Amino acid sequence: TGCASQFTRLSPLQQPRNPNNLYPVEVQFNSQEQAMRWDSLKPYVVVQGQMYPLHAVPMVPNRWEGFVPVISSSDETEFRFKFDYLQNAFGSEPTKASATSPLYKLKIVNQ
Repeated sequence: TGCASQFTRLSPLQQPRNPNNLYPVEVQFNSQEQAMRWDSLKPYVVVQGQMYPLHAVPMVPNRWEGFVPVISSSDETEFRFKFDYLQNAFGSEPTKASATSPLYKLKIVNQ
């Protein structure tokens, strides 16, 4: 986890079961890291080792949304957010870096 990065999960950790088995998640990402190249951000939600892209929320800075898949026979899954980016390096090309959120548990409830 980047020491200067902050993740704020904006979606609930309990959602009603839906027929497509995809559940919306949203996160706000902020960083005080001055070397970060914001134009290079590639945000993901990671579920069981699989990375699913997040998309910027229109007209809202630093917020991203996406979907977490949960198989129909399960009532929960764990996920985390990961942001890959480039950071400026003194005297050389930018280097790859990433920031990872804590692990969250999404619970699916039947209506």
